Amino acid sequence: MILIFGGTTEGRVCVHVCDEAQKQYYYSTKTEHQEIELHHGIHLSGAMTADEIVAFCKLNSILLIVDAAHPFAENLHTNIAKASKQLNIPTIRYERYFPPRDESLIWFDSYQEAISYLVTHNIDNLLALTGVNTIAKLKPYWVSHHTWFRILNRDDSREVASQAGYPSEQLLYYHKGVDEVALLKELQPDAIITKESGESGGFEKKVKAAQSLGIPMLVVKRPTLSKQFIAVHGPYGLRKEIERLLPDFFELKIGYTTGSCATAATKAALLSLITGEKIEKVSITLPSGEMIYIPTRVIFSEEGKASAVVIKDAGDDPDVTHGKEIVSTIALNADHKGVRFLQGKGVGMITLPGLDIPIGEPAINKTPRMMMKREIFKVLRHYEDRFTNGLQTGVDVTISVPEGEELAKKTFNPRLGIVGGISIIGTSGVVKPFSSAAFIGSIRREMQVAKALGCKHIVINSGAKSEKYIKKLYPDFLSNAFVHYGNFIGDAIEIAKEEGFQKLTMGIMLGKAVKLAEGNLDTHSKKVVMNKDFLKSIALEAKCEVEVLEKIDQITMARQLWDIIPSSNESFFHLVLEKCHTVCSPLFGNGELQIYLITDDGEILE
Repeated sequence: MILIFGGTTEGRVCVHVCDEAQKQYYYSTKTEHQEIELHHGIHLSGAMTADEIVAFCKLNSILLIVDAAHPFAENLHTNIAKASKQLNIPTIRYERYFPPRDESLIWFDSYQEAISYLVTHNIDNLLALTGVNTIAKLKPYWVSHHTWFRILNRDDSREVASQAGYPSEQLLYYHKGVDEVALLKELQPDAIITKESGESGGFEKKVKAAQSLGIPMLVVKRPTLSKQFIAVHGPYGLRKEIERLLPDFFELKIGYTTGSCATAATKAALLSLITGEKIEKVSITLPSGEMIYIPTRVIFSEEGKASAVVIKDAGDDPDVTHGKEIVSTIALNADHKGVRFLQGKGVGMITLPGLDIPIGEPAINKTPRMMMKREIFKVLRHYEDRFTNGLQTGVDVTISVPEGEELAKKTFNPRLGIVGGISIIGTSGVVKPFSSAAFIGSIRREMQVAKALGCKHIVINSGAKSEKYIKKLYPDFLSNAFVHYGNFIGDAIEIAKEEGFQKLTMGIMLGKAVKLAEGNLDTHSKKVVMNKDFLKSIALEAKCEVEVLEKIDQITMARQLWDIIPSSNESFFHLVLEKCHTVCSPLFGNGELQIYLITDDGEILE
């Protein structure tokens, strides 16, 4: 059993992660004001002392605490630390993102220090953006100096201000989307005081507004948390720690892509090359912006060259590379600037077009390349003074997978024109497996939520990319009206019918569309592959030129059809859509079904 302390944006993320397990947990907030939907959690409200936390955990068999409370909830953090130590159970701290501290701001370790500064510097017109619970802390200042306090427009916030004796006429209320610059121009404060609340607390927005008008910004630093807490910085880090600490909580475990493993190995090798240390763990940043930690092992390090290895953890995904070594060798090279990727043993070479990587390049996809470059430049920037050319230092990256050539025989790589080994892939950096039943169950649950919210029109998409494009057609729809079907197109349509939706819109990209058009309602690559003969039959029906049919024989990916079929033969794509509609319509009965074909650039055909 898990106990989450939330009441924040981070708390909502924790709820979403734990709901995926479809098991009971507890979610605690100080007040009842946070509106949050818990599918499997039980909501508790009211502050808890350390002793109350201990008693609750014992009574409810809590084995793990997740602290996702506000960084300035100091009493709660202290109580959690005391309770977890007494109970000898672990605590995960879900930390929000904090930008690097800007030295142009005026930093303080406490409110007392800030008050001393305000008084000493004769600041008499202050705007306080530190929250209602700091009114009492700043009272020694505002009783004798003019101060505006911005708070939430809630009765309990007004009650806190009233109990502190704060004049109601000097209260300002926060409104979502407020123009910070316009507000500052109106108030013309001598200074602003805020707290280091991080990205989800709107910290950078406040700072930029103040700096644009040249208003001094005073910042109270976030309190230091207990060292016994295990820090995570996003949903994947949280899930990975829960899987480690409570192995039975999730049915299936997540893993990391070969791209993430190669990135971690690359960073470890470069750090070892620069520092001479044996790096055992590194942080890397996922494409989503989340920072995760991956174990590494340095194989060797000498002047100008170093290698490190990561053991691929695919979680419960049936990946051929699970448990295999992903190796990165870093070499400094004065003959060029920037990063160059080289082919190592067991990594394939591109021999055919259509994979977004030039022919003759190692099969390292764009996202892993971007991830590795980002970590390399971060390291070079940190140790810039150690290099003659600074950030322009040439770095050769050779990725190897010792067993890759044999593993590639179990993949589609040979058919895609990738020879000599596997590909280094991954668009999110994380592998998140689902059992078929669990995924289909999540589709039904999401549709039931949408139905409960009054949605009569549901929009299904394969994933985030297609959803982003099709959302532009429905800007006023609730976010709950958009549901991902993954590969389970048939199941998603049947569920929409069973739940009684009157209209169903489906967004689909070409790779899945050509499989669906042939009658495949589950488009997973392990079950069905692109059928070139079927595509040529559509091309003939669309009266395409003979050369188009010849080019279809050469393609390796369906998206290449966008390039080989001219705009004058757009009827080909409309035929694909018609056939998709023919396959899907019987599943939706008398409901209205609409299907959109989405190009790689986000154009929408109907």
